[in-house]
Amino acid sequence: MKIIEHINKANDTLISFEVLPPLKGKSINHVFDHLDPLMEFKPSWINVTYHRSETAFKKKADSTFEKVEVRKRPGTVGICAAIMNHYSIDTVPHFICGGFNKRESEDALIDLNFLGIDNVLVLRGDAAKNEASFEPEADGHKYAIDLQKQVVNLNSGIYLDEDIQNGGKTNFCIGTAGYPEKHFEAPNLEIDLQRLKEKVDAGADYIMTQMFFDNQKFYSCRYSHRLIKCHF
Repeated sequence: MKIIEHINKANDTLISFEVLPPLKGKSINHVFDHLDPLMEFKPSWINVTYHRSETAFKKKADSTFEKVEVRKRPGTVGICAAIMNHYSIDTVPHFICGGFNKRESEDALIDLNFLGIDNVLVLRGDAAKNEASFEPEADGHKYAIDLQKQVVNLNSGIYLDEDIQNGGKTNFCIGTAGYPEKHFEAPNLEIDLQRLKEKVDAGADYIMTQMFFDNQKFYSCRYSHRLIKCHF
């Protein structure tokens, strides 16, 4: 079921959890061991974060160093599928700009579609640890709204390859990020809200907020949904 359907059908507060993929070398049981005691709360869905690769320098036998890309927490797509099969519960993979070019993003969406995962939370993602600010991959997306538009295009059967005519349509429910206390890179709250409205206008179905500390700012942000016409 799509997240927006859960929200629209809700008669009470919904509960969801967010899990990190385990560090490379651990099994899927590491995820299940953490989720098993939480299932009594009957979560409506489980979010699974995505972690981009990091640059590391590995010492070679001749004492020189080799630059390598290391992803410490792989497996987001597989974990989503495993959770769905194990618990019969909807999952929401985080889908980020960082670490993907446009074609890799398209292929990842195709994989999710084949697995029957019809929800994505579209995010820009953090800058790499060795970057002062976020830098997209070559031929990748710089902003979450651009990645979101690619998901919307695929929902309409529009692929990167123009040779594909009448392509199969995906059916993703698209979540986007909102920041009741303002994204730290935004110059002010008004511009931050405008950017959020642009993402909603571009096809986002619901808004997932970042952690906040002032409840009143969250209530004010929810009140603004009358302007942006989307569910928090």
